[in-house]
Amino acid sequence: MAKICNIEFENSKEVYKFDKVARQANGSVLCSIGETVMLASVACETNKSADEMFLPLTVQYIEKTYASAKINGGFFKRESRPGDFETLTSRIIDRSLRPLFPSGFSYPTTVTVMVLSVDEQADLQTMAVNAASAALYVSDLPIAKPVCAVRVGKIDGKLVINPTATQLPTSVLNLFLSGVDDELICLEMASNATSIEGQHHTNEMAEEELLEAITVGLDGIKTKSAIYQEQFEAVAKIPLQLKLKEEKIDKSVLNYIDTNYRQDIKDAVKFLCKSERANELNIVIEKVKKDEFVVKSGADENIVENMVVSIKRQIVRDMILHDDIRADGRACDEIRPITIETNILPRAHGSCLFTRGETQSLAVVTIAGAKDAQMYETITSKTPLYEKFMLHYNFPGFSVGEAKPIMGVSRRELGHGNLGKRAILPTIDLAYDDTIRVVSEILESNGSSSMATVCAGSMAMLACNLPISSLTAGVAMGAVIENGKVKLLTDITGLEDHDGDIDFKIAGTKHGITAMQMDIKLGGLEYKLLSEALLQAKTAREQILNIMENAREDIVPSSSLPVVYQFDIEPSKIMVVIGKGGATIKKIIEDFEVSIDIDRQTGTIKLKADNQKSIDDTKAYITELLSSQKPQLDFTKEYKVDDVFTGKIERLVDFGAFVSMPNGGDGLLHISKIARRRIHNIHDVLTDGEMIEVVITKLSKDKIELTKKNLL
Repeated sequence: MAKICNIEFENSKEVYKFDKVARQANGSVLCSIGETVMLASVACETNKSADEMFLPLTVQYIEKTYASAKINGGFFKRESRPGDFETLTSRIIDRSLRPLFPSGFSYPTTVTVMVLSVDEQADLQTMAVNAASAALYVSDLPIAKPVCAVRVGKIDGKLVINPTATQLPTSVLNLFLSGVDDELICLEMASNATSIEGQHHTNEMAEEELLEAITVGLDGIKTKSAIYQEQFEAVAKIPLQLKLKEEKIDKSVLNYIDTNYRQDIKDAVKFLCKSERANELNIVIEKVKKDEFVVKSGADENIVENMVVSIKRQIVRDMILHDDIRADGRACDEIRPITIETNILPRAHGSCLFTRGETQSLAVVTIAGAKDAQMYETITSKTPLYEKFMLHYNFPGFSVGEAKPIMGVSRRELGHGNLGKRAILPTIDLAYDDTIRVVSEILESNGSSSMATVCAGSMAMLACNLPISSLTAGVAMGAVIENGKVKLLTDITGLEDHDGDIDFKIAGTKHGITAMQMDIKLGGLEYKLLSEALLQAKTAREQILNIMENAREDIVPSSSLPVVYQFDIEPSKIMVVIGKGGATIKKIIEDFEVSIDIDRQTGTIKLKADNQKSIDDTKAYITELLSSQKPQLDFTKEYKVDDVFTGKIERLVDFGAFVSMPNGGDGLLHISKIARRRIHNIHDVLTDGEMIEVVITKLSKDKIELTKKNLL
């Protein structure tokens, strides 16, 4: 019999049904909010265990199109490759749940969330995290507490918890939080641009404003966590007694390696390049393995390698915590050297090579017409949607010295690209209607390439004169926390990300934060530390923006930048430019090598070409085309049915003759309206230029039909 939990929170009613479906999984739940229904399940192979100390967790978020009474468009009707939203949601669920597993848990585990029914008001990401957490907590896996997710918006100056999907577009803030009790685990934030009376507002969030919103969200998490634990505990299964992995370390061998090889390991750590550092560390590991004392101890080679890596990690952390110095010699609040080069690619519309230490992003911008926007669908949309700003992030293996081929886009690449997009998007003028594509090629990586993408992308957009309100910069922040001692790190390297405890990515303009992402590796984050991190990141962001502003002076516009010209004509004359079946506009595009966007409602014509001459020639041609057109008459004002007149036959066609009218225009004398008998060839009875007496038999604004007065 199904066990049901009803939870009401901030005007939202959540229904969780346990033991109703998917009962052979370790844990499952059918979660409903309004007309949205999700199935979350957890399956774990407890008879298997990974060889190494890591958590083999797989998370899948899947949207079924039947959930909104739709069938997939295109040739394939079965759900196939996950869309961007599905992949990004899977990442959020993973990042929220992973810290819940106990240390040493190494059993293959899959969390699957399927959307079975959906309405337009649903916040699918928040609901998916909560459903997955509920299924995991009530399962027979050793999970101490459920995670709770909330979203915070700011609408009409007021902070709102869990705004609906229709409210969110009107919010200047989109803040996602997940945590347990009063501890924060995952955070994603973006500002939403608005236009008021034609004025663009980026709506950056000042650090104090964002902290206030986070406080409101954390209060919500704390309240809701208590409700979850109270209700779900009663239906949770008894946890399995699973063996958790422990690192088999012989302390005498560990101490020996630390005493005799610590300096060698410390020297290896100082190599900034990941491949060089790994090579130097491997040399040390091989020396240790051949050491007589280590060989006689009988220690397994893999365990010896883990010992060296463990000592390396502690060296990195001790240098930061006790010596206030990092592996590359920087102070904790110091950014790496930055160089910026713009428009280095002659044939691109805009480009920027941004180098910060050993991290390098080449951002390339392409500008195209509105018709080149990315078409996509969401599960709640009945019609296709269009994305005018795209940011694609690529991370090839050679950027970190790895010999691997470039394959499809990974979840990480998609997530980093989405973060960069959220950071830059609010700065683009909402009135700009062309399509923009930014591609970030990571050519070298040693800590945070996603934030280098933000800097490079913003500079590349500036380099091709796009209407952005401000430059955007990003910086990755980290922290090392041990025995009550905390050190915040500005502009972290890959080594510090790997051996540290927290990874913040904060991007924004000189006015405030536009996007933020945070992952916790040690279980939760205190508000005080978050506040200090935001303020330290602000100082770093301002330093980077100053460097970017100085580089503005060196920008030389690309010769390949398209020339754009816009003018208006009478909307009634648009069809003259388009022509029958689009023949005229196609000819203009081919002859003058331009792209043309036309607004039929306003009569606005936008021309885009590689050079000014093509624009000038196209404008002149369209102007001449329109001036050569005879004024369009309204025949109903000039003539009446049954009017009789004598007109000249201007042109003969197979189906009749066109006769000139006395007040302008031509009337059609159909071949069937000439004689009482059937005429097979019009030329047998009429000739060009002949005068003929006719009667108007049918009339409209733009068409006249005639009959011969005295039928043959």
